[in-house]
Amino acid sequence: MPNFEPDHLEKLAFAIYVAKGTPEEEASVVASHQVKANLVGHDSHGVIHIPEYCERIDKGHIVPGAPFDIVSETDSTAVIDGNWGFGFVVTEKAMKMAIDKAKSTGVATLTVRRQSHIGRLGDYATMALNSDMIGLITADSGAGPKAVAPFGGRARRLGTNPICIGVPSDLDGPVVLDMATSAVAAGKISLARNRGEEVPLGWIVDKDGNPTTDPNDYYAGGAILPVGADQGHKGYGLSFMVEMFSGLFTGLGFGIDPKARHNDGCFISVYNVDYFRPLKEFKTSVKEFAEFIKTSPPAAGFSEVFYPGEVEHITEQKRRAEGVYIEDETWRQITELARSLQVPESIINN
Repeated sequence: MPNFEPDHLEKLAFAIYVAKGTPEEEASVVASHQVKANLVGHDSHGVIHIPEYCERIDKGHIVPGAPFDIVSETDSTAVIDGNWGFGFVVTEKAMKMAIDKAKSTGVATLTVRRQSHIGRLGDYATMALNSDMIGLITADSGAGPKAVAPFGGRARRLGTNPICIGVPSDLDGPVVLDMATSAVAAGKISLARNRGEEVPLGWIVDKDGNPTTDPNDYYAGGAILPVGADQGHKGYGLSFMVEMFSGLFTGLGFGIDPKARHNDGCFISVYNVDYFRPLKEFKTSVKEFAEFIKTSPPAAGFSEVFYPGEVEHITEQKRRAEGVYIEDETWRQITELARSLQVPESIINN
């Protein structure tokens, strides 16, 4: 397939979600987040999920237009119930609330429960850094479907449990650490399957706990491993704590419920830099620190050292100029769905 203009993908995603009964404002938010994931190189969190999200709407696992309920609130905290709405919509509202609170309190912390998949965490931390604040967010699936085996085990007991931190700076691109605490995000396994590719050794095991490079083994009862390879106890420990913040602390729960909706619980914390150090000085320091790190001579097989988020920034610039590659199987699924919803051919084919 040729590369696609991001505007084309966004308009098509928007049209599909509206056809599924999603309010236009929400459809715009969801489409924007998904295409942004493709733009920064995280195709596993991009438009590949459109058919899956629509299936969840049909099952009632995603409720377009769901109310955003504030269960409890103080000047610096809040507990949010998303009522199974689109996670992109709920978490974006929650992050905006945290930023507004931190403007007057210095630090704000929110928990969010009962919402659908929130996609790439980097988008929300970027909202904070664009407001000259440090943003931290973690996510977990509660009692929903599991993907990751704990260190020393072979059966799924954890989500991919990502953590993300965004920091304001004077650099050209955003400084964002956005990582799963598993060896890989589950979406990357789907991506490899759709592309007919193997996955690297060390990402997954099969149902018997044996290392494998066949992505189909994961769907046949296998599991993703914690990040860290032979030091996987570190990724597992970090994943355990992310689940504590996002599942237990939120009240979402834990375990495996075969009937559970796929959902994300979130822990959000925002820090107003000016309450701790003059913002201008801090942003300059972060830039100087990143530039110092980049002076390290590259190791064999590497061209340079990148600060967290730099690769995504470079990839976005390139894909905005050259378009976004979508594999044939993913495009077939999306266009087949669009036609079944009677989305006009002019939107499908741009």
